[in-house]
Amino acid sequence: MSPTIAVSPDVTTHINVLTVEPGNQTKLVELLREHTERVVTTLPGWISTSMAVSHDRRRVLIYSQWRDPASIQAMQSHPQMRSFFPRIAALAAFDSITCDMTYTRHA
Repeated sequence: MSPTIAVSPDVTTHINVLTVEPGNQTKLVELLREHTERVVTTLPGWISTSMAVSHDRRRVLIYSQWRDPASIQAMQSHPQMRSFFPRIAALAAFDSITCDMTYTRHA
């Protein structure tokens, strides 16, 4: 499956918005990318992860797709994830939501 925004019961979306000091945005993105490659991609239920950075360098958005909410809960409680969260918290404040897509329109 590739990262596609679609209304589907087969995909659960998890969105993180991280707020960071502009000087730390690049460091944060590299840390997130490395951890995604080493850990997140190996977890059951993972489909895709995409990141976007704001032009003001103050926010990083992580858009992840998972098979179901249980996969997200398992990811969040995984030991390698639990030990990683303090490293992120040292660089950024973050908020996250788990959601289902209800509307999308493509050209």
